[in-house]
Amino acid sequence: MTDQRARILVVDDAAVNRKLLERLLEREGHIVETAQQGREALARVAADPSSLDVVLLDIMMPELDGYAVLQQLKAEEHSRHLPVIMISSIEEAASVTRCITNGATDYLTKPFDPAILKARISSSLAEKRLRDTEREYLQQVRVLTSAAASIEDGSYEADTLKVVAGRDDALGQLARVFQRMAKEVRAREERLTRQVAELRIEIDDARKTSQVAQIVGSAYFKGLREQAADLRKQL
Repeated sequence: MTDQRARILVVDDAAVNRKLLERLLEREGHIVETAQQGREALARVAADPSSLDVVLLDIMMPELDGYAVLQQLKAEEHSRHLPVIMISSIEEAASVTRCITNGATDYLTKPFDPAILKARISSSLAEKRLRDTEREYLQQVRVLTSAAASIEDGSYEADTLKVVAGRDDALGQLARVFQRMAKEVRAREERLTRQVAELRIEIDDARKTSQVAQIVGSAYFKGLREQAADLRKQL
């Protein structure tokens, strides 16, 4: 998706309004989906929230109005950060305040100017992309922190930081440094393991040599050697 293209869900019970918005938005290069009532919109968002960039939501709808849909969208973790622009013929300040207070990104009154619609959508997209970037950054910080903990408990995997290390910012540089350090730690652990194994072999060999020396130096073994010497003389 380019900076100018987005996937937008238009929610309006009036077919003519849906068609009008669909035409305007597609003319700007956006991909448009539509829903004719609130429950349908909620089901679509819940099915794949990450595939949507903006919701244009009418207020006056039967069964479940725009206020209720907005409230449910902002109550769910999967859709809480999805920009919602309210569209309505209601121009009352109380309605605008209610929507913005409940988490709406913006508010447009019908009939709206296409230029204003374009500007509001561009603003919402810019805000969403900034928020997505921040969330991705924080998620990758958590990945780096988790990798540090996995070094301590011995569960670190080499590819854990592959994505974070691919960044071209300070976080990516930190991840690359961490990868080198983790590799060096792993190499030292492997060397230490080999040294311990070799030391155990040496200890075992020394123990066996000591045991043999004790047997050879015992009176019983000396007696056997003397008996063997006497036997050879007799033969």
